[in-house]
Amino acid sequence: MDFQKTEMQTQITEMIRDFANKHIRPEMMEWDESQTFPVEVFRKLGELGLMGVLVPTEYGGSGLSYFEYVTVVSEISKVCGSIGLSVAAHNSLCTGHILYFGNEEQKKKYLPKLATGEWIGAWGLTEANTGSDAGNMQCVATRDGDDWVLNGTKNWITHGKSGNVAVVLARTGEPRTKNNVTAFIVERGTPGFSAGKKENKLGMRASETTELVFDNCRISDAQRMGEIGEGFKQAMKVLDGGRISIAALSLGIAKGAYEASLKYSKERHQFDQPICNFQAIAFKLADMAVKIEGAELLIYQAADMKNRGVKMTKESAMAKYYASEVSVEVSTDAVQIHGGYGYTKDFPVEKYYRDSKLCTIGEGTSEVQKLVISRDILSM
Repeated sequence: MDFQKTEMQTQITEMIRDFANKHIRPEMMEWDESQTFPVEVFRKLGELGLMGVLVPTEYGGSGLSYFEYVTVVSEISKVCGSIGLSVAAHNSLCTGHILYFGNEEQKKKYLPKLATGEWIGAWGLTEANTGSDAGNMQCVATRDGDDWVLNGTKNWITHGKSGNVAVVLARTGEPRTKNNVTAFIVERGTPGFSAGKKENKLGMRASETTELVFDNCRISDAQRMGEIGEGFKQAMKVLDGGRISIAALSLGIAKGAYEASLKYSKERHQFDQPICNFQAIAFKLADMAVKIEGAELLIYQAADMKNRGVKMTKESAMAKYYASEVSVEVSTDAVQIHGGYGYTKDFPVEKYYRDSKLCTIGEGTSEVQKLVISRDILSM
């Protein structure tokens, strides 16, 4: 591996810093307080090519690699985890699923709109009672001639209300049987398809999270992706890339919290000297820096393997598991370094602290990642 950033990564970093200072940083706390999903920001990100980072140029995307994608998600998340999460979910889940498993007609129809930010994408796998137990999902699709009829709900769906299109995984076989899930593309405005409850969350409050509700929602068989019963296998492959996304999100939050703490420790004086001179603070900063470096190496190892098209289920799970836990640990220490100020909304670490916890839960909890890793190493 080449550990030097590419020229493209450097350009992306500078572009995102400029964009964030103009369009994200001034409003992000207001969005957080009001739980506002700023759709207009994602339209602007689409104009910069950041809503279709991995999509080939022939479909209106940027045609870049996972190295650049990690840079995009982590740099945005250094400023605001909510915006980083939504960019990650849009790129890797909805858009990624259509890119990897859609037929040519579906790709031409949906990818240009998603890659340019004209449309926002959602991805529906999780249900209220079937988080990791996806084989027992209750959202079902029943064949009716040349159509399918969807009934049920999906929960914890990013962009569930504002998304223009959703990739939905629905059960098409008996519960807990093999190959019993199929993937469908459902457009907003389809009769019987609506948004349900919007979640009131601890963090990531500007990233919209709602239910998807299907009440006799009729769609054409042309909206099915892949063969009947292949949906769960598709979802697991999509999540391999999705774990890199959440790892990059975690990395950005950790870096943001660390950089804020480093700056504060040099400015805050006690006993006539900056607090970074005290070993208790200096050692915390050292631990934070080491954890971030380790997480970044795991992420780029998984990204390199993804770029080369080799199996990387274990490596992406390792990156997601470690980076997400590091994000929580670093943001916790960041609050501690700031002391009482870290507990207020006047300093950014309070938000990093709240946002970080989602990283250990979304797209597979830390416990699920350990399950994936252990199964892999025990099968050798």
